[in-house]
Amino acid sequence: MKQDHARFRKIIRGKIRKNLKQFITNGSLQGRKGKDRISIPMPHIGLPRFKFDDQQRGGLGQGDGEVGDPIGPGQQQPGSGQAGQGEGDHMMEVDVSIDELAEILGEELKLPNIQPKGDKNISTDRHRYTGIQRTGPEGLKHFRRTYKETLKREISTGTYDPNNPIFIPQQSDKRFRSRKTIVDPTTNAVIIYMMDVSGSMGEEQKEIVRTESFWIDAWLTKQYKGLEARFIIHDSTAKEVDRETFFNTSESGGTMISSAFKLCKSIIENEYSPEDWNIYPFHFSDGDNWSQDDTNESISLLKNHLLPWSNMVAYGQVTSSYGSGEFLKRLIDAFGDEPKMVLSKIDSREDIIDSIKTFLGKGH
Repeated sequence: MKQDHARFRKIIRGKIRKNLKQFITNGSLQGRKGKDRISIPMPHIGLPRFKFDDQQRGGLGQGDGEVGDPIGPGQQQPGSGQAGQGEGDHMMEVDVSIDELAEILGEELKLPNIQPKGDKNISTDRHRYTGIQRTGPEGLKHFRRTYKETLKREISTGTYDPNNPIFIPQQSDKRFRSRKTIVDPTTNAVIIYMMDVSGSMGEEQKEIVRTESFWIDAWLTKQYKGLEARFIIHDSTAKEVDRETFFNTSESGGTMISSAFKLCKSIIENEYSPEDWNIYPFHFSDGDNWSQDDTNESISLLKNHLLPWSNMVAYGQVTSSYGSGEFLKRLIDAFGDEPKMVLSKIDSREDIIDSIKTFLGKGH
């Protein structure tokens, strides 16, 4: 059974690898997300079936056949009407853990493991007693298993007396709990998502942001157990919201990118000391800012606060019919040589994979 299960998981991983680009670009997995697992749609594996020969013959052998013989070609059973044409697509769903999905993503995109800054990458060991072994200290002796082994030995050797049951375990009867060491990383990390929800950001642009954020979140969650996520939306003003609101908000109005950076700065100052936390601000916009003055203020906030405090600052510019895209050009001019400032231009869903590699490919 274990070997069959392992082979099945290998087949599933192969299917996911083959269709990874499709899963990423069409955003089909986000709605299937549970607490720790995701349902992956898989083609159904057809079972072998008998097929009649094309010659008109009766029964299993020669001749006319008898009552009770299998139905041959040309005969129909009740209910075999004419509705529809062609064979349907049969799909099954398989649960895959978020960690496993992130691991496949990392392998396929060749993403390096994150290198946390400073000395905050501390791990703690904890032990779980998950198995049974024949040797070990007396303090870990498993009494029920030892009793069963003793009973089995006495019955098999004929020394068991049901009227006077006395059990004296021999060394070969003893069973002990075995432990497994589990390493828990205690690195603190927070990812702060910021999204422009002004009138120029359409539903398609926000869907691209939602899809890319899902995969970024999956990768960073694998790297940092207990990753915290905060969500900010903004037009001309910014506010912090929960995850559901972040991905489903439709608003309009002007755009002041500095409002999001100011709120991000405030959250970090009040709750996430840069000395103790690995910090990842991600901002998505169509690059259409309200004024040159606000763009200058945004760059100042990045240069003096967010960049020095963060492992990296990521800006993804989603192409929009109504956005000028000017903000990305200004960031390139201001931070072209800054390794912690990571910039990506996302013209369509097809660019999501390259954008993820741009953001996560340096292992900051």
